[in-house]
Amino acid sequence: MSVTAGNPMAPHLAGKKVLLTGGTGFVGRHLLPQLLAAGAEVTCLTRAVSRTGHLPQGVATAQADLTTGAGLEQALQGKDVVIHMAALLFGLGWQDYLRANALAARSMASALTRLSAQGELGESFRFVLVSSLAATGPSGRAPGVNDATPAAPVSAYGWSKMLTEQVLGRALGQSLVTLRPPIIYGSGDKGLLPVFKGVQMAATAVSPGAGREFYVSAVHATDMAQAVLCACKPEARGAYHLSDGETYTMSDFCRGMGAAMDNVLNRAPRKVRIIRMPLPVMACTAGLSTALAVVADAVANRLVGHGLRRPPAWNLDKYREARQAGWLCDNSRICAELGFVPRVNLEAGMTEAIEGYRREGWL
Repeated sequence: MSVTAGNPMAPHLAGKKVLLTGGTGFVGRHLLPQLLAAGAEVTCLTRAVSRTGHLPQGVATAQADLTTGAGLEQALQGKDVVIHMAALLFGLGWQDYLRANALAARSMASALTRLSAQGELGESFRFVLVSSLAATGPSGRAPGVNDATPAAPVSAYGWSKMLTEQVLGRALGQSLVTLRPPIIYGSGDKGLLPVFKGVQMAATAVSPGAGREFYVSAVHATDMAQAVLCACKPEARGAYHLSDGETYTMSDFCRGMGAAMDNVLNRAPRKVRIIRMPLPVMACTAGLSTALAVVADAVANRLVGHGLRRPPAWNLDKYREARQAGWLCDNSRICAELGFVPRVNLEAGMTEAIEGYRREGWL
C-alpha cells in the first residue's frame, strides 16, 4: 500500500475559505495538499517567527498571536471553516500547557464570539478542533475508549486539551467538531524522531513497564489529514476518536519501524530489541530530564532573554501517560458517520516516514 497526498472526495470544501492554525507544522504538511486538492481557499495562521517557505503555492498567510488574540479577529473574518491544530505537545509544567493550549482557545473563543455578535459567522460555519486521545484518557483493553467515554485525562497535556474543547464548545456549540487522535506518525514529525534514531543506530526501542505489553492505537499523518476533511462535512457532530483501526503493542510498533528501516536502507533484516523499562526507572529518567530542562530554561532566560525553544520530549508529564496500561481508541463512529477509511497501514506509513526523514537529513 502506498502513501499519496491525494484526498478523498471532498466536494463540501470546494470554494470554501479555510483558516488553518498549526499549518506550518508536521500534520500541516500532509493536510495542506489535500485541502488544496479539494478546492479550498486556504489561509495559514502564522507567527512572526514561523517558517513559511515550505508552504505549497496558493496558500495565503495571516499573522496573529493566539496567546494575546492580536490579529486573530481579522484573520477569522470571512472564513467558512476554521481548522485549529496549533498546540503545545511538550512543556516543562502545567503552566506551559495551559498557557499555550487553553489560553489560545480562550483567545479564539473571544474573537469568534465578537464576530458572531456582529453577524460575521454564517449558519454553515464550521470549526474543526484537532484535540488528542489524551483528553479522553487511557485504555489498555481493545477496542479502547470511544466517543461516549467520559473524559478522564491523566496528564497536564490531556487536561489542557480537554479545557480547550470545553472553552471552544461553550463559544461555538454545534459548530464545533472535535477530533481526538492517538499517536500520529509520518514524515516531518520530530516527536518520534528519537525512537526512529534508536532503531536505526542500535536496533533498540523502549516499551514502558517491565513484564508487560503497552498497547497503543496509531494513525499516519495522511489519514489524519483525511479525517480532518471528513470532520468538515456538514453532518459532522461532536467528538470523534480516530485511528488506523489496528491494535498495536509498542513492541509491534517499533518492530514495524525496524522492518521499514531495513527495507528503505536496503540492508539485511535486524530484529529490534525491545527494552521493557521498569516504571520506577522511567520515572527517575523523566524527573532528571525535566529538572535539567528547568535549569537550562532558567539559564537561557537569564542569558538571552527567552527560555528553551523546544522542551524535552521525555518529561514527567509524558511519564504520567507512559505509566498507564495503554492508549487505545475505537474509530467506528467516524467511519460509519463520516466515511473515514484508513488507507495507510503500518508498513507503508513507516516507509513514508523514514523516506521523509532521510530527505530532510534527519536520519
